[in-house]
Amino acid sequence: MKIVQKLLLFILFASFSAVGQQKITLEEIWGGAFRTQGMTELEAMKGTNQYTVLNADRSSNSSQIDLYDFATLEKVSTLIDSKNFTELDGIDSYAFSKDEKKILIANNSDQIFRHSFVADYFIYDTATKTLVKLADHKIQEPTFSPDGTKIGYVFENNLYVYDLATKKHTQITADGKKNSVINGVTDWVYEEEFSFVRAFDWNAGNDKIAFIRFDETDVPEFSMDFYNRGLYPTQNVFKYPKAGEKNAIVSLHIYDVKSGATKKINLGNYNDFYIARMEWTNEANTLSAQVLNRHQDNLDLLFIDGNSGTAKVVLNEKDKAYVDVTDNLTFLKDNSFIWTSEKDGFNHIYHYDKSGKLKNQITKGNWEVTNYYGFDEKTGTIYYQSVENGSINRDVYSIKLNGSAKTRLTTATGTNAATFSPNFQYFINSFSSAKNAPRFTLNESATGKLIKTIVSNDALETKLAKYYDLPSKEFFELTTEKGNKLNAWMIKPKDFDAAKKYPVFMYQYSGPGSQQVNNDWNNSDDYWFMMLAQQGYIVACVDGRGTGFKGAEFKKCTQKELGKFEVEDQIDAAKVFGNYAFIDKSRIGIFGWSYGGFMASNCIFQGADVFKTAIAVAPVTSWRYYDSIYTERYMQTPQENASGYDNNSPINHVSKLKGNFLLIHGSGDDNVHVQNTMKMVEALVQANKQFDMAIYPDKNHGIFGGKTRLQLYTKMTNFIKEKL
Repeated sequence: MKIVQKLLLFILFASFSAVGQQKITLEEIWGGAFRTQGMTELEAMKGTNQYTVLNADRSSNSSQIDLYDFATLEKVSTLIDSKNFTELDGIDSYAFSKDEKKILIANNSDQIFRHSFVADYFIYDTATKTLVKLADHKIQEPTFSPDGTKIGYVFENNLYVYDLATKKHTQITADGKKNSVINGVTDWVYEEEFSFVRAFDWNAGNDKIAFIRFDETDVPEFSMDFYNRGLYPTQNVFKYPKAGEKNAIVSLHIYDVKSGATKKINLGNYNDFYIARMEWTNEANTLSAQVLNRHQDNLDLLFIDGNSGTAKVVLNEKDKAYVDVTDNLTFLKDNSFIWTSEKDGFNHIYHYDKSGKLKNQITKGNWEVTNYYGFDEKTGTIYYQSVENGSINRDVYSIKLNGSAKTRLTTATGTNAATFSPNFQYFINSFSSAKNAPRFTLNESATGKLIKTIVSNDALETKLAKYYDLPSKEFFELTTEKGNKLNAWMIKPKDFDAAKKYPVFMYQYSGPGSQQVNNDWNNSDDYWFMMLAQQGYIVACVDGRGTGFKGAEFKKCTQKELGKFEVEDQIDAAKVFGNYAFIDKSRIGIFGWSYGGFMASNCIFQGADVFKTAIAVAPVTSWRYYDSIYTERYMQTPQENASGYDNNSPINHVSKLKGNFLLIHGSGDDNVHVQNTMKMVEALVQANKQFDMAIYPDKNHGIFGGKTRLQLYTKMTNFIKEKL
């Protein structure tokens, strides 16, 4: 009997051990096995202390916009359910009118570039529960006037106004034409690098629309062939200004809704400039615009009189490298404004009066403000997110307008982000860390006190702990031989043995102001890294000089030399790892995508004696081939800085390749064109270097769709196992 009991205990122990050692598979990663629960399309209401969430019912293949109460988190009502309207086969996105009585609903969306899309739009009246289609064709960026009586939108590069009462469409511009003139929405490079699409704005008086016009006539064209659309390839041709080439000529205009007249604004003596932001202030007749010179080292905030068109500079910022455009410009009731700037060396919040005179620097310290959430007029309190608790973490804070009474509202160490209720009484906090899956909680804004958990991912955490026993991500600061202190993380096999020698697979992105060493929950790559750790690899990541959230000096030291110090830091970090007793210095690899692919290529070439293997996905191979706004911000033009472009181009270092190199690109990449890879392939061929490559037909910069990601990561995994 005792023998039987011992045997049974052994079987049970073996079973539990087997369960605890289950291996992650690529099929699970890309099949959604580790997907987290969240709150989709959460939007705080402005007029009531409520919020809406876009939910989906898979059983009926329908979408709902549901209304919830901030105080109780209870569902108040369903504002609209798509299954009740035959013409509405789902909801892609939505936006409220200012009085929140009407909703603009998009469906059948067709993506154009990263942010832009056209869609069928419907106007839903929450009181009458009626649905009206806005136009008979797909349009862009429809936006209610503040009084909700009209909607501005763009169709085929022209700006229109729709009157809800008369159902009349009024065409404001008539010269819009593909690859020639754009009115009211941005061109490719503005959309990609200034991150906005809608380039028109209603004033508070409902009687004026300001808009930006782009004349692309002289911008060089780029073409891409698509192979899977029919018997013959089709070609997509679009305007794409590469570094040093002609940009679109931009101009600012104001349309008077009552008179139908359009006025071109004389912004001043600017030559070859950008209108990086444009919005009306709280004064109905005062328009603001952020104007940058082409080098992007001088920014003027302009106030423009809506009647006379007179423009004046109210604030100027200069920097020896570049000035980042702020999205945090917020006008208060007296038209004084909140502004964020890194002019003291770190990104902080400032308060200016309406004439542009500095009233107060609100936040101060050797840390960065990473998000501005808003200002509570009643209490004089500003809410924001910062890295004061360590550059890899994010916390939510409150502070008075005069800079006093700073309060940390979140307590858990990791990444906290807030959505505040309209009256700033509550906020929904999303929190995650490398150890904690995302959870959403309701908190008091005054103290940060936890009221209730809304969504957690306890089931996922339990599943991972019970069945996978995953290795952990260890954060640390790495000091190179040159004395550079860099944030880093490392994932070791769960059964790590310090007496053994392990190969190292390094991951990085390294672009200006970016961050990969951050304390948040796993993304798909993290699960892939853990899978590799389960197979005996150590995976490490180092944020070198030029990355973000450690101050302007650290971020901007790479100016005019993209790739120089970043590559130096990755090579030096690999040397540090190689000196660890448990690492096999002859088996160090590196991987990156986009800017990270540029880096991985440079590292395997310039660090040929350090790196055995590299994988570069969608890499920039010369900044001469990338767009004007991004590249010139950090490099100026090739005409001004030829050595900066060429000395750090991996194309010019291919002869140094000794190790194993896998080069991957999507042929339909409108961002980092496949031209980059083709140019480097030719250089490698002429240098008589052997390498591996894969081209993904018609795939864009993300290289996804169907089984694509699974096949791609299988290819990369096999390459690592064979070559590292």
